[in-house]
Amino acid sequence: MDVGQLQRQFIDYTASLFREGFLDDQFTQLRKLQDENNPDFVFEVVSLFFDDSEKLVNNMAKALEQPIVEFEQVDAHVHQFKGSSSSIGAHRVKNVCAAFRGFCEQQNSDGLEQQIIAAGGSIPMVE
Repeated sequence: MDVGQLQRQFIDYTASLFREGFLDDQFTQLRKLQDENNPDFVFEVVSLFFDDSEKLVNNMAKALEQPIVEFEQVDAHVHQFKGSSSSIGAHRVKNVCAAFRGFCEQQNSDGLEQQIIAAGGSIPMVE
């Protein structure tokens, strides 16, 4: 596959992410910050986002596994995740975080479980 074909595929894929609501204009702004002096800027920022996201999701999971859920602690992790998602233009993640925070504020465990399942996660069964 030649470079031109790969570039077209990348452009098409990025366009589909915008159409489907995964990305918003903040991602466009982020891409504008990349230049010849820092050609890997977007890659580096998105990689940091994924690394931080993994840590935040693991921290949320640990907090939710506690016998007594400290909703304030879960909300703090979700708030941080929402902020980092917003800063890179991860629109859908930001929206899921907003809904998740609402359930944290209501201390609604059932709502949190529904959000986790809707996002593709699972809830371990306790016997």
